[in-house]
Amino acid sequence: MSTSDPVVAELQGLFGAFSFPEKLLQKIWLRGDFDRARAATVDGQPVQVLHPGKWNLLGGPDFLGARWRVGGWNAPEISGDVEVHLRAEDWAAHRHAQDPAYARVRLHVVLFPPPTGQVTRGSAGEAIPVLALLPLLHRSLEEFAADEAVETLAQRPLARVAEELAVLPGAELEGLLRREADRRWRQKGHFARLRLERLGWEAACHHAALEVLGFRFNRAPMLRLAGEFPLPAWVAGTVAPDALYTHERDHWSLQGVRPANHPRTRLRQYAEWIRLRPDWPARLRRESGRLALPDSTAGTREVRSRHGFAAQRERLAVEICGGKLGGTRFDTLVCDALLPLLAVESGRALQALWFHWFPGDLPPAIVGGLRQLGYLDGRERPASQGAAQGLLGWWVERENAG
Repeated sequence: MSTSDPVVAELQGLFGAFSFPEKLLQKIWLRGDFDRARAATVDGQPVQVLHPGKWNLLGGPDFLGARWRVGGWNAPEISGDVEVHLRAEDWAAHRHAQDPAYARVRLHVVLFPPPTGQVTRGSAGEAIPVLALLPLLHRSLEEFAADEAVETLAQRPLARVAEELAVLPGAELEGLLRREADRRWRQKGHFARLRLERLGWEAACHHAALEVLGFRFNRAPMLRLAGEFPLPAWVAGTVAPDALYTHERDHWSLQGVRPANHPRTRLRQYAEWIRLRPDWPARLRRESGRLALPDSTAGTREVRSRHGFAAQRERLAVEICGGKLGGTRFDTLVCDALLPLLAVESGRALQALWFHWFPGDLPPAIVGGLRQLGYLDGRERPASQGAAQGLLGWWVERENAG
């Protein structure tokens, strides 16, 4: 489909309506951000995706020259084009069967499973296999949409946005950031609850850890590995990090990735982490009662000093990760994975701890924007996860509204 004809699904989420564009579904197909081991056509034939094809940003099918098998590992390889739609009926609505440009389409990828009996037909009336991705997704549609919004904003300068907030009095700015941070925290808790309901405690921890280790560009292959190679296999020593790296060799994004974030390095790091802490999800669960519950209205410097955040951070890194993960990536693990999962699992109010935690791997423009606004002074109000998430949340909402 031409990019001049965007298609968007308006869906209802926990925090109101949100948009899920067809272009995001195309990215999911391109990255393989779904459970490929369970991929099957709507009539139950297994699909083995060998190559998603070349993303076509012009007119015609969405992906050109893709390769796959239908019917099992011994089935013949199929090559052709792939068309991606949110709904299967869009094929007929867009009259693709009458357009010669779509004559080589051999696979129809859709988000929502089509109604029973609905068939996608080509120009000669032949049935084209349909693969529905919604049952295969690692995360909820709302989570995909939220992450896509953040990734989009990460590429944009914040200067003009910061100017809009610079006119606010200090107390009003503080209130705005805390309100937006509260919404972001509740959203993270919502996603953590969905993950726990789908996977259970141990697998949810395993998936979340590998996803954070793949942040930002290699989350999809890391999540696939989490699904195909569960934590017990790592604990038993039957998983070799270099073999896993090779397993996903065609799907890693390496351009611009610093050596410390190279996926092979991160996989080796996780293997060492598990060697030292094979029971880390159980250890994390036990940590729940030891975590501080700060005053939600106090300042960040006061909270960190009173509750010994530096010592608490070091203790968690050793207790949970065996000291194998530190720095901003550990802070991202704490704020994006560990605290939301623990809050849902234990029922403890961990939002204030999350708010005052260290900012982690958020887009640099966010912390820079807080400095431009004069919100951070480096002493009484150092950079924190909550303030950064508050500004990020406001920015996302502003972009979505306008």
